Amino acid sequence: MELQRGQTTSVSLSKGESEILRVIGPDGRADPATDPKLDLSFVHRVYEMMVLYRLVDERMTALQRQGRVGFHVGGSGEEASIVASAAALRPQDWIFSCYREVAAALWRGFELQSYIDNMYGNANDVIEGRQMPDHITAKSAHFASVSSIIGTQITNAVGFAWAAKYRKEDSVTAVYFGDGATSANDFHGGMTFAGVFKLPVVFLLRNNQWAISVPLSRQTAASKLSDKALGYGIPALRCDGNDALAVYAAVHKAVSRAAAGGGATLVEMVTYRLGAHTTSDDPTVYRSEAEVEEHRRHDPVKRLRRYLEVQNAWSQSQDDAFVSQVKSELQTCIERAEKAPKPALSTIFDKVYEKQPLHLIEQQTECEEGPRARLHK
Repeated sequence: MELQRGQTTSVSLSKGESEILRVIGPDGRADPATDPKLDLSFVHRVYEMMVLYRLVDERMTALQRQGRVGFHVGGSGEEASIVASAAALRPQDWIFSCYREVAAALWRGFELQSYIDNMYGNANDVIEGRQMPDHITAKSAHFASVSSIIGTQITNAVGFAWAAKYRKEDSVTAVYFGDGATSANDFHGGMTFAGVFKLPVVFLLRNNQWAISVPLSRQTAASKLSDKALGYGIPALRCDGNDALAVYAAVHKAVSRAAAGGGATLVEMVTYRLGAHTTSDDPTVYRSEAEVEEHRRHDPVKRLRRYLEVQNAWSQSQDDAFVSQVKSELQTCIERAEKAPKPALSTIFDKVYEKQPLHLIEQQTECEEGPRARLHK
């Protein structure tokens, strides 16, 4: 399946369905025509990371409800779109994320303890408490710092890719964003620039049907979000975002094309956000439980597990053992994070300027000698 500039490529596997790339059928069997034929040990790793992310999501939500962390952005229902896409990247490639792709960083080696420290904003947090929970950065994992502002990571990623091309580096930049971001200015600017300059970017669009409380039908008049790529001269792939193997196949093709000098590709991963937008959101106000339950039938975690079971490569005992292991590790990380001290007040002022200006030195002295210092202890 060779992509040409300005072409949308997808695969229809079932008569009467909209065009979309799928691999795993309802019975857990892979379609031989689209199967990327991944090594089962690799698929094991993808599945385990998806399970880990689901368990972490559930625990962080519970901790926020208990008042032990301040905020959480979950990803239940979108595990395949996040993990399998990250798995299709090469080690030298970079990720610019939204705020829902923590699992992509964990896949690339970001330590679970470091993530939990970020959730608490303690002294061990890589960002030293300067960011909101779930807003991580992991340079060693080639994972850029997260910004909450919708779509700004798109232009950042395109600029990064332009620099890589200018330096003749063998690097592809992947950028995640949601369906709502396709209505933002940065999407237009990023797509235009990447198309004109044929940059090595993979635009990873998680179409989870909801931009917070705004449904897709109110977000765009386009019949498919992947169609938007055509106007920028960028080819697009549309895949079932709940099918880990389909996501991997689509993203791998896009990465290979970018690495070979073919330019950018948009990959629309059609999925569904099973939970709230964040722990500050109440989705029952704007969508029905019947709608959510319908989408639970396509749970990406259960779907990949069925595939492994059909291959006789996974069992209930293995699943139970892995879940127990993750819960134990997660509990240990939480206990360590809760025992860690707060960041020093000086971290509010550190690393802002290479050399601190006089007014900032005065503000730091006043802060560290004032009432806030006593409350901070």
